[in-house]
Amino acid sequence: MVAVPARLAASRALTPPARLHEGGPQPAATSGRPATEGWSVMADSVYAVTELVGTSSESWEKAAANAVETASRTLRDLRVAEVLQLDMHLENGQVSAYRARVKVSFKYERGE
Repeated sequence: MVAVPARLAASRALTPPARLHEGGPQPAATSGRPATEGWSVMADSVYAVTELVGTSSESWEKAAANAVETASRTLRDLRVAEVLQLDMHLENGQVSAYRARVKVSFKYERGE
């Protein structure tokens, strides 16, 4: 477990650096480097998460991109997209469409 300074933990959320999600060994705190080095401090926020299915007649990559691009037309401040599942729609034994199920998150705007 990573030690988080009390002044940061109490006031802000910490986002771990990308290397924490890569599954490799994590550096420990040393006298010259705190355990939170590489973390970014985010203001308190709320994010909504939703799933979309994008389609393309060309590729899974374009299907995922279509889902994100379409969502960006009506949702502001998209933050993360994660491909959950890839499949194909078949007609008469042939691929007619590539489909990508994508989870996207966006910053929730509070009405004030």
